[in-house]
Amino acid sequence: MKALLGTALLLVSLGAFAHEPVYNKETINVLQEHALTNVPGKKTIMLTVDYKPGEATVPHSHTGTAVAYVLEGEITSRVNDEKAITYTVGQSFYEPAGSRHFESSNASQTKPAKLLVVMVMDDKAEVLTPLAH
Repeated sequence: MKALLGTALLLVSLGAFAHEPVYNKETINVLQEHALTNVPGKKTIMLTVDYKPGEATVPHSHTGTAVAYVLEGEITSRVNDEKAITYTVGQSFYEPAGSRHFESSNASQTKPAKLLVVMVMDDKAEVLTPLAH
């Protein structure tokens, strides 16, 4: 009986570490958006993405090129067929146009995280397009 109870407690405690991401709760703030006069039909956009603990952006793609810089906390990112990488404050990453961004999440369940993102994209394009399941 003690062994069974011990196994049950172990499974419950392991389950506490397996957190599902919380999608579509992050806060996106557009800081600047400008038409590129030297590249007709294109624009640049600068935005921040604020994640509370455990939050993530839904898997998505970008029609434009993106460069992201971690301002606060730790961000886990997985693009295309690459392995997931966790970036810390002061680190940055690049996403080529057309990339599939399977994971963009706060790596922490207890602390907030924040990204600064600069994109170059078609002037009518959405910032991101959710991937079909």
